[in-house]
Amino acid sequence: MNENNGNDSTRPLSYSDLLRWSNLVVLVILSLALALVLKGILLLFAVTLIAGMFLNPVIAAMERRGVKRGLAVALLILVGLGLMALAAKLLLPPFLQQAQQFIQGIPDDWEKIHKQLSGLIQAYPVLQQVIPAKPSDLINTASAQVGGVASFLVRSTIGFFDGIVIAALCLLLLIFTLLDPEPMVACYLELTPSRLREPARRTLIRMLEQMGVWARGTLINGAITGASTGLLLALVGVQPALVFGVIAFFGEFVPIIGPVVVAIPALFVAASLGFGKFCLALLAILFVQQVETNVLIPFVMGKQMNLHPVTIIFFTLAMGTLFGGIGAILVVPAAAFVKIVISEFYLKRRHRDQEFVKIESRRIVIGEGKLEG
Repeated sequence: MNENNGNDSTRPLSYSDLLRWSNLVVLVILSLALALVLKGILLLFAVTLIAGMFLNPVIAAMERRGVKRGLAVALLILVGLGLMALAAKLLLPPFLQQAQQFIQGIPDDWEKIHKQLSGLIQAYPVLQQVIPAKPSDLINTASAQVGGVASFLVRSTIGFFDGIVIAALCLLLLIFTLLDPEPMVACYLELTPSRLREPARRTLIRMLEQMGVWARGTLINGAITGASTGLLLALVGVQPALVFGVIAFFGEFVPIIGPVVVAIPALFVAASLGFGKFCLALLAILFVQQVETNVLIPFVMGKQMNLHPVTIIFFTLAMGTLFGGIGAILVVPAAAFVKIVISEFYLKRRHRDQEFVKIESRRIVIGEGKLEG
């Protein structure tokens, strides 16, 4: 008898194996092509589902206390809209005023920075090749770059009125999703083959948990980071601090890359005020980011997400390229979903030895891994 009959790991690939893998590759390619064609619709439903995953625990808690689900959804939506209206009323007018002042002051800031760089140009003539001789040249160069970025953003995003329509559709979908989510969950489980139903069930439960943690953590971290950034910049004399605080808040929605990019406008203004102000602004921003990384994220999100920075950067670039700005915001949900699917449908089914994997990974990294046989 063949001793390897029960061990598929030593069996050579058969024609049926090749056919199955070929069909899988074709299915993946067709799915990606369809996703690119329908990316606008997919993003709409993805945002709605993630918002539903975040809000459903609140509604479920209200249901357990005797509140009808329809009334709970209505109360939650009204409270959310009320908070958004209050924030817009209190923050939008001063934000728009300060944003206008910031935009109008960009040419003067460029000129101040250029004057400060003139001494460096005289001391190091080689810098003259990369720094224009006149402030107007620097402004024109920057304007051309900004114009290119602006045209890209205009081409890759929807208009204002289209945005209102999309937001209304998203709200409508969210309401219908929260009012009666059970048929969607039942359909999801019914369409899954019976042998895969348990990992499918676990995948959905883990996604619900992690999306709640991610959304709650992002909002809390964003609020604390935005407020502390604006306050510290105001204390060191870098204005408009409110604009920089709001930008820092939205930067939290794009992990790792977002906080770095949104710090550039504040550092630009600080640089125009002198080297000392630039150093103070840089220290303030670094302090906020270090507190967020070492205190806020572990405390608010814990270790449930457990996504490697390289994974997040890859998904940020991939999602941003495929789906634009909204795709970059959905980086963590996409990465978490892929990780959970691989874990539940592949790794758990192989009964992997986690302790062996950790030990061997460590040995390979420190150079002690050896080939056997």
